[in-house]
Amino acid sequence: MTGYAVADDGRSPQAEPLGPGTVTVVIDIDYSRFEPSSLRVVAGTTVRFVVSNHDPISHEFIVGPPEVHRRHEHGNEPKHDPKPGEVSLGPDEQAVTSYLFDTPGLIEMACHLPGHYAYGMHGEIEVVAVDP
Repeated sequence: MTGYAVADDGRSPQAEPLGPGTVTVVIDIDYSRFEPSSLRVVAGTTVRFVVSNHDPISHEFIVGPPEVHRRHEHGNEPKHDPKPGEVSLGPDEQAVTSYLFDTPGLIEMACHLPGHYAYGMHGEIEVVAVDP
């Protein structure tokens, strides 16, 4: 009998950060989840998000600091006018938005329509400092 073993410390390796400059990221929505649900970007990077909703219900994709999410957390806006980091998507729709990640730290992405955030429809974007 032969085989092999792989040592695993339980941590997944960190992805290389995207950027700098402008990059495009495809976000798929399936079963009320974002895929990918986390990203790493270099400070100063503009991310062009192409968001595809594969669900039979509407969603939103909101990216921004805590004050942006506080404004949306009650899900009172079923549809958003396009603005940087904010789009609404009907069933089987695609939308595009861009966001400039200019300060190192964590930025949240979420859907705040009623019940969606509590169901787990959120993720985070780690903004890392530019290496000198």
